[in-house]
Amino acid sequence: MIIKNRPKRGLFFTMEPYIQISKINDFIFCPQSVYLHTIYDNFDAATYHDEPQKEGKLNHENIDNGKYSTSAHILQGMPVYSHHYNLAGKIDLFDREKKMLIERKTSIKHIYDGYKYQLYAQYFCLKDMGYDVERLRLYSLKNNKQYDIPLPGDDETRKFEKIIQRIRRFDVLKNVSCVSEAKCARCIYSNLCHLSGATTRTDQELLNGKK
Repeated sequence: MIIKNRPKRGLFFTMEPYIQISKINDFIFCPQSVYLHTIYDNFDAATYHDEPQKEGKLNHENIDNGKYSTSAHILQGMPVYSHHYNLAGKIDLFDREKKMLIERKTSIKHIYDGYKYQLYAQYFCLKDMGYDVERLRLYSLKNNKQYDIPLPGDDETRKFEKIIQRIRRFDVLKNVSCVSEAKCARCIYSNLCHLSGATTRTDQELLNGKK
């Protein structure tokens, strides 16, 4: 795998600001939403969160407060970082005995790329911190379903690195098209977004960085 032999310096320089892991999923959903989120940073989340966001926030608060498990081998809501990729954030759950990283979602109806690359970011952080991670899993709370995600191979690692590059290079003033009308319709930031109803792009075009 690429992670074993990657150079200490290269496309990701140590002086660049850290990217929040949670922003990766947001960026893949819509790059504009990451910028719009910063506008609300000083507001009470209740003023713009819909019910799914409120429910998800409560689930993560239970993890952060260590309410999921009292077992010593279960790491909950632990801060993680990667100096190589300049990433920082928190994991949901890591079972040190099973060597399994678990990201819980309120409801999973489809394995979106954003879910997968967010999990990869947590994986790379744990690896950089010296943890042995052998399994990745997404867990849907509402229907109690589990989805095992393969560890990233060379191809998936390259795709992940391209996403990180695109986040660093993103210029909100040059983003002149929305992702899709369907995404705009369910975006909590749509009222602020000037791109709503503009020329759309497919998810694959977004992942490939097509303007």
